Amino acid sequence: MPTKNSQTVSDGFSAEERAAMKARAAELRAEGKKGAKKADDLQAALDSIAKMAPEDRELAERVHMAVTTAAPELSPKTWYGMPAYANADGKVVVAFKNSGKFNSRYSTLEFQDAANLDDGDMWPVSYAIQKWSPVVEQKIVELMKAAVS
Repeated sequence: MPTKNSQTVSDGFSAEERAAMKARAAELRAEGKKGAKKADDLQAALDSIAKMAPEDRELAERVHMAVTTAAPELSPKTWYGMPAYANADGKVVVAFKNSGKFNSRYSTLEFQDAANLDDGDMWPVSYAIQKWSPVVEQKIVELMKAAVS
């Protein structure tokens, strides 16, 4: 059986990543009232991910890492119980809807009207995700960069 390390993608967040997120939440709380709100929102998003079924949780954790890396100006929070990411005005730009939430066959990454994805008179705002891959990650990074541009 192969050994697993902190870089194993299929296992979701590594112990180091979890520790870093908890440390960041503590830093935000230490900033005072505004920082505490951000820390609480981050914790709520992480808690919503933790409650998901293993397959959904794995996707949500990878989406969280891709979104927060590609668009660090967005703040994690929950939106209708889903992990979401809001702009400085508090408007949700994107949310992750896990397949278990409504018993669907795939999870979705759903962009809201605060996302700058406009392309003529019609464009996609929801993307189905069934499995994580480097191609999926790259597409999410591209979408996030466009959404916050």
